[in-house]
Amino acid sequence: MIDLPGIAIKNFQDKTSRAKLYVHDTFGPKVEMPISLYFRTEKQLPKLEKKAIDLCKGKILDIGAGAGSHALILQSKSLDVTGLEISSAACEVMKDRGLKKVVCEDIFKYKDEKFDTLLLLMNGIGLCGDLDGFRKFLRKAETLLNENGILIFDSSDINYMYEDEELPQDHYYGEVTCRYEYQKEVTDWFNWLYLDFKTLEKITSEEGWKSELIYEDENDQYLVQLSKK
Repeated sequence: MIDLPGIAIKNFQDKTSRAKLYVHDTFGPKVEMPISLYFRTEKQLPKLEKKAIDLCKGKILDIGAGAGSHALILQSKSLDVTGLEISSAACEVMKDRGLKKVVCEDIFKYKDEKFDTLLLLMNGIGLCGDLDGFRKFLRKAETLLNENGILIFDSSDINYMYEDEELPQDHYYGEVTCRYEYQKEVTDWFNWLYLDFKTLEKITSEEGWKSELIYEDENDQYLVQLSKK
């Protein structure tokens, strides 16, 4: 699939395009994804993401690191952090911005090192696609964590998106189909996952993890920390 978010990030960094990045989903009109969000400083982070940064410990893997903003903040605090990203264009940007450790890889294929913290922000856990994918990810995460390691991510309950509609009967309501649009090009449709906390708690418990709700904001977004039981 064409890597439109990566291209948008690279063009923003190189100042070669002012085009906007949009996300289409099954709920209605396309929504702009401001590319500047990938380039925030620590001061610009919302409270939820600042709390996530503060929880990170030891050797850290920032999964779906984008332009590397969270990883660069952690690196500036003298922490040992690696930015992992499937987009080669975004990986170039991370290196250009000064991130020392960058891995261009699919998280489900990565197996080179173990870490004390796995971090996914900006709803990075959505890459699981569906509930089965989330279980698969938890099993993969277990192979990447050192003893007493932690998994930190945010998600949101999108129940409110259905408003007066009934929740779907044929799949979990947080399993959404999306695609990106940039410079009049579109990607193929792909699956993205939003997890409500109760569903998360049930699945993580069944997979042998302990979940701790760290923070919840006014927009139904929350931050969770998982550790193995």
